[in-house]
Amino acid sequence: MPEPARRTLVHGGTLVTSAGVAAADVRFVDGAVAAIGALDPEPGDALVDASGCFVLPGGVDFHTHIDAVFRGSIRTADDWRTGSAAAAAGGTTTVIDFCSPGPDQPLAEALAGWRARVEEQGPLVDYGAHVILVQPGEERLAELAELPGLGVSSVKLYLAYPGRVMSDDRALFRTLQRAAELGLLVLVHAENGHAIDVLVEEALESGEVEPEWHGHTRPPLTEAEAVSRATALARLAEAELYVVHLSSERALAELRRARADGGRVHGETCSHYLVLDESLLIGAPREEAAKFVCSPPARTRDDQAELWAALGDGGLDVLASDHCPFVLHGEKIVDGDFTHIMNGLPGVEQRLLIGYSGVERGVYPIERLVEIASAEPARLAGIYPRKGDLRVGSDADAVILDPAVRTRFSAETHHSAVDYLPYEGMEVPGRIRDVFVRGRAVVADGRLLDGPGDGRFLARATRSGDPSALPASDEGDTP
Repeated sequence: MPEPARRTLVHGGTLVTSAGVAAADVRFVDGAVAAIGALDPEPGDALVDASGCFVLPGGVDFHTHIDAVFRGSIRTADDWRTGSAAAAAGGTTTVIDFCSPGPDQPLAEALAGWRARVEEQGPLVDYGAHVILVQPGEERLAELAELPGLGVSSVKLYLAYPGRVMSDDRALFRTLQRAAELGLLVLVHAENGHAIDVLVEEALESGEVEPEWHGHTRPPLTEAEAVSRATALARLAEAELYVVHLSSERALAELRRARADGGRVHGETCSHYLVLDESLLIGAPREEAAKFVCSPPARTRDDQAELWAALGDGGLDVLASDHCPFVLHGEKIVDGDFTHIMNGLPGVEQRLLIGYSGVERGVYPIERLVEIASAEPARLAGIYPRKGDLRVGSDADAVILDPAVRTRFSAETHHSAVDYLPYEGMEVPGRIRDVFVRGRAVVADGRLLDGPGDGRFLARATRSGDPSALPASDEGDTP
């Protein structure tokens, strides 16, 4: 006998999609949205009362670093079990992370190994991969043709960290040309690595070793220049570009200028740039200041205001977390000057509620939050409308957000394995009450549920492809 259908009726809530807001019930059947509207309970329905709450599509975080290794041996605090638990607890049901191939490792082999490692750890949310390229030559560029068949539609290059992961202008331009041919999206970490190295050398020669000099040696102009250069090369190559973690008004101005000039360029900021500022690095004890070291660094409150406004007016497309947590003692703080502090902050669990605070402040309506936190990252990932919205036929990924309750962030209550939180003590409006991944409850009444980690790899369409042509799900076979 076939198993009975898994059915849930979320009733009494206010449904929010990127298209608008309405009072509506939502029925999930076997992991998909089966009906939306004024719905009566049917036999077999598990009833979830969402009265007084918003029902949102599950969040899609386009930029995370889970179980990642940096500088050859330093691993992030979260594996896929704890990192995905933090994502789910914060209302994110899909993450797009990074596969980093070895210098001579075939891309297909690297991706297969990455997928096997993720699956073995039992993630609670669905996931996809960007592939990182480091100074790719012609042989590596030829391999890019394999990525669409492997379910990958984006690559990332760093314009910072020379001698480690930085790619020069030739490598960037050739990648953009090849990506344009294949319909791939190119992500760039936009900071001028060579200029930053000079500023760092000058600071160290002057005896400046404290964490605040991490910010002083990465000023907004180093970011803005790299955004200008990358967008110009993308225009020349007729390629589509995505600038990760924009942090400053200067960089944002270059993004707006490129768009006005006809460039196909997208911009992301991260939740920490909206609520943390440069003062946290200045004058604080080394251990305290190190908690806030990331690249690009946190900027001024004026920059914060510009980033908030750009999320509202469309100047920025995506709110991501850049979740990259390091255990504070022994990994993030390494003996020596500021250059030895690991760059990166936790944030996948706090992203959606920080974004919701913009709704409460009147920066943008709640349907815009859905756009920047779910729908647009899903489109850019090539998984929309399966992910990123609630409509009949989409995956039953949903979040019930209670606007009447406030949430206080703390390392004592978060679900990441990292031992501190840069948002410690911050109070924000709203509470993530319930979360569903493909119709399965993973959070109920604010509590993460015990259960199998059955997150699935997502095969993603290229920018010229059709998401409907991809498999509805991936149980483990390479698409």
